Amino acid sequence: MKRFHVHVNVADLDASIGFYSTLFGTAPSVRKPDYAKWMLDDPRVNFAISQRDRVHGIDHLGLQADDPGQLEEIGARLAAADAVALAERGTTCCYAHSDKYWAEDPQGVRWETFHTHGEATTYSAPAHAQPEAACCGPAPSSAKTGSCCAGGACG
Repeated sequence: MKRFHVHVNVADLDASIGFYSTLFGTAPSVRKPDYAKWMLDDPRVNFAISQRDRVHGIDHLGLQADDPGQLEEIGARLAAADAVALAERGTTCCYAHSDKYWAEDPQGVRWETFHTHGEATTYSAPAHAQPEAACCGPAPSSAKTGSCCAGGACG
């Protein structure tokens, strides 16, 4: 089973954690100085927020695969439609190690499909180990926001 993913950029992390904890009826399962995440089962969603140098509001949507096979099925569908903007293996982003496929819908909404295979101690990999854009996928085609590792946000 897959899990829906939403990532929102916020202006005030503490106030937003308070709001979403009230809304969801639970504290975040992950909390960092610049990031929080709720892994909810009802509804089945990976809801993340971060306070970074990006436009406030929804950064991207996504699908979190429970296993590598599910991710590859989604990636194959996106590839068949020539919709993969970036494919990543072993990336570090949002305090996690993941494999990902990034796409953008016709309206410019960025979609992250991913399988997480471990926790990370940093928000993103050091700049010398991974390109800045890799943390949060390619920049939106509208170029409204900066890259993740240069102060953006991701799942």
